Amino acid sequence: METLILTQKEIKGLLTMEDALNAVEHAFEMHGLNAVQMPAKIYLEFQKGDLRAMPAYLDGKAGVKWVNSHPGNREVGLPTVMALLIYNDPETGFPLAVMDATHITNMRTGAAGGIASKYLARPNSKVLGFVGCGTQAYTQLLAHKGVFEIKEAKCFDIREENSSKFIEFCEAQGIPAEVLELEEVCNCDILITTTPSRKPIVRREWISEGTHINAIGADAPGKQELDPEIIRTAKVFVDDKEQAFHSGEVNVPLAKGVIREEDIAGTIGEVITGKIKGREGNEITVFDSTGLAIQDIATASIVFQRATEKNVGTKITFF
Repeated sequence: METLILTQKEIKGLLTMEDALNAVEHAFEMHGLNAVQMPAKIYLEFQKGDLRAMPAYLDGKAGVKWVNSHPGNREVGLPTVMALLIYNDPETGFPLAVMDATHITNMRTGAAGGIASKYLARPNSKVLGFVGCGTQAYTQLLAHKGVFEIKEAKCFDIREENSSKFIEFCEAQGIPAEVLELEEVCNCDILITTTPSRKPIVRREWISEGTHINAIGADAPGKQELDPEIIRTAKVFVDDKEQAFHSGEVNVPLAKGVIREEDIAGTIGEVITGKIKGREGNEITVFDSTGLAIQDIATASIVFQRATEKNVGTKITFF
């Protein structure tokens, strides 16, 4: 048997944001139904970053993603995040495909924000606020554009070149955008934070009632972007409790005793399946996204199907 090799360029030609939104919503639903296998991420931590192994199984599909996070990589001409995914046949264990998962990671993470906002933000949300205008901001914008009628984007990044490029992208998507001070960016319907910060940068007094926040950046122990008072006073949902308690936005407030595990409202999968309620009024809601391996496998299954149908990729014999 042969294994299909798929590059990032090939995957970009196969995967749409609509695909990613559908895959991620289904993965969340299966998680809410406890119909998946997904051990917690395994970390190898280094001075300049980390590597993570992320295995998962759902719907008869299995695999593992091996991904890094090195915030200083721009200085050496490499992406902050790079990933490979091995997609296996659960019946035999045979590696059906080895594919770039960097684009899959970007797309499914953007889609996770879009789906969380679909269930937790006010339905008439029109103004997006971006704290961080790097790679992840682009797919967050595309995902939210696929769910809401976005009229405006407010942007902040400590690197002027990042915010300038992102403004151009927003306007190319037909969405007026401007660079503003951090406090003004927080005056929005949906706030999206995508930074690697290890100290709070979004203050509680900047957040109005009814705002929904997608906290995307905190994905390792010690990382946090939000004032702990936001976490303490908002209705907080996570993608997976074990991962979030260890390495999500809530990990520091939990460790410091600002909140308790029972203060977390639940998972987004439980909201989607109707086990718990999401937004109930004009409260502040927060989605703590750590990134789930089931999102990667659900998205990779679409990529593999499309590649097979369109005869895309290179086949090799490993064994």
